[in-house]
Amino acid sequence: MSSLILEKVSYQYQQQKVISELDLTVAHNEIVCLLGASGCGKTTTLKAIAGLIKPQHGRIVIHGQCMNNGQLFVQPQHRNIGMMFQDYALFPHLNVTQNIAFGLSRLNKRERHTRVAQMIELVRLEGLEKRFPHELSGGQQQRVAIARALAYKPNLLLLDEPFSNIDTQVRFQLINDIRSIIKDQQVSAIFVSHSKDEAFAFADKLAIMHKGKIAQLDSAQALFQKPSSKAVAEFLGRGIYLDANRLNGQSVSTKFGKVGSVIALPDSEDKGQIYVRPQHLELINSPTGKVEILQQRFIGTDYVYHIKVDDQQLEVPAPAEQLLDTTKPVSLKIKAHAVNFFS
Repeated sequence: MSSLILEKVSYQYQQQKVISELDLTVAHNEIVCLLGASGCGKTTTLKAIAGLIKPQHGRIVIHGQCMNNGQLFVQPQHRNIGMMFQDYALFPHLNVTQNIAFGLSRLNKRERHTRVAQMIELVRLEGLEKRFPHELSGGQQQRVAIARALAYKPNLLLLDEPFSNIDTQVRFQLINDIRSIIKDQQVSAIFVSHSKDEAFAFADKLAIMHKGKIAQLDSAQALFQKPSSKAVAEFLGRGIYLDANRLNGQSVSTKFGKVGSVIALPDSEDKGQIYVRPQHLELINSPTGKVEILQQRFIGTDYVYHIKVDDQQLEVPAPAEQLLDTTKPVSLKIKAHAVNFFS
């Protein structure tokens, strides 16, 4: 059974479509990240799943039960979902134990005590049971929030930018910890973020959103290597477009030389563009070079060159031992890699 199914879900605020005929399926015990630029519809989609807004069209099914269609609308408190917010939303006047126990009123006292103890052990907060939120670090507050969200065994967990307030030096350890906790509890989760790094580390699959729809859903590796559109390719990493001709099924030619192999859309024509990211570019001195060096800076083991090619700008790293002579013409060398080709 799928934990979540969205079918043709649309939501319009005043005259503006925020999400449009959005489809998404989340498997049991799967973590899916809704990833995209500001305004693409990520948070609105999360609110629709939670029941905080009512979509004008479409169907939402959670754990086999329909929550929303043309006639039916199940209120948020009856959807058996757990939610974790960006600011954690802990009650400041309740201690750790009381915060975790807040949603367990349907259990008797003994069951409530047992469940809270299990959650405190799961998130490794032993010894902090009587502390209040202001006495905890950001990471500890986050653990309380995830324990509270999981305490009543939800069918689905919703997380809205949960790591944005955590210091960088501890963020990814915490991401790994929270991911392990969710997987241990075998709960499916929808995670909203604008950070590619967080999404890559936390989610099983990424749903790239663009203009209120899911442009592509797949693993991080598949999305990065085989984007289905220019919008997906550009969101996952800076690069430049180079005019290219497909020579055969394996390579393309550009003004900077041949490169392959080619990953092309099924309906691609022979003339188009390739999208090349900095790690696949090498800067070389060449008498015929037409790359403009706008800035050069040293960052320790590497130099970073801010370049301009055909009115496009990009920063390209290069090892310190391969120092360019910026007083001479500079060209690009495209390293061998699987090239994304777009008509």
